[in-house]
Amino acid sequence: MNFIGSFSKPFQSSKVLERIELQPGYSISRVIKGGWHLAGGHGSIDEPQAIEDMHAFVKAGITTFDCADIYTGVEELIGKFLKQYHAQFTAGELPAVQIHTKYVPDYDKLASLSFADTQRVIDRSLKRLGVERLDLVQFCWWDYQFPKYVEAATHLAELQRQGKIRHIGVTNFDAAHLTEIVEAGVSIASNQVQYSVLDHRPEKDMEPLAVAHNIPFLCYGTVAGGFLSDRYLGAPDPKAPLENRSLIKYRLIIDEFGGYGSFQNALQTLRILADKYQVGIAEVASRYILQKPKVGGVIIGVRNRNHLAALQQLSGFELQQEDMGIIRQLVAKSAGPNGHVYDLERDKEGKHGRIMRYNLNEPEA
Repeated sequence: MNFIGSFSKPFQSSKVLERIELQPGYSISRVIKGGWHLAGGHGSIDEPQAIEDMHAFVKAGITTFDCADIYTGVEELIGKFLKQYHAQFTAGELPAVQIHTKYVPDYDKLASLSFADTQRVIDRSLKRLGVERLDLVQFCWWDYQFPKYVEAATHLAELQRQGKIRHIGVTNFDAAHLTEIVEAGVSIASNQVQYSVLDHRPEKDMEPLAVAHNIPFLCYGTVAGGFLSDRYLGAPDPKAPLENRSLIKYRLIIDEFGGYGSFQNALQTLRILADKYQVGIAEVASRYILQKPKVGGVIIGVRNRNHLAALQQLSGFELQQEDMGIIRQLVAKSAGPNGHVYDLERDKEGKHGRIMRYNLNEPEA
């Protein structure tokens, strides 16, 4: 049974959070609950508590979840949530949810990837989530030197025709390679990219393509793993080993931005704006990205409901143009990161690429 979107009467929420029609007939919450923090490498997970937290997010109007085939245990966890609350979904006591997953072929498979390989992973995601159709499958490709990414995208299009996938998106594609997929006739609903006050690479060449083909951005890294928050304002540079891979990743982005001193200057500017709106630094940083062209939503990787009240504030204010300009001036003075979307991370031997894990889709027994 497909749990998603199958309820009989309209759900009424006491709070109105922003939604967007990502594609015609497909509505999502503009704040998306990320799943990476529930995967392996981010500490132990209390499964019953995680499921109850999902329930709280949905009740509050944050109905869209982001996960991936390579996020260890996360698809299964969301599947358990859907099963546990199935009766409330079908009765309309909870609003419909949207589950966005990813298709991330193993690096070692890129040269030989077949339709059967793609089908196996998609079928596994369907089984893990306990649904008949995946709302959005976001396709990722580690290395463009292997040219089968267009063919792999057509595999997803075939599975879409079979009814297993509603929408196809991509993750971390630059404009040149995404154009090849679009020109092959694959309809792309979204592009998940890293986009924040500290990282403006999507603006370098992606916006014209996004506008021309209606491919909204779904943005991760918007609060840089928590670095863009009041917690780090005036705090000393954290020393290794950092708590999790997310912090390691975004500490490297701070170096690209200009270093920890430049980062602290940015936090001070954001704090001044946060005072104006009586919110936190993280809310200003997220609101800034939500107001950028072709941004559909921001993916916030909070582990539990403790941050829910702050996330609800994102629908309660809008940055004035002068405030947007202040942040743009801040960004203009930054050193980087430079290059196109995901260029730095795509270099397996570089400092950004070395922290990645490239083969996480081994067949299950």
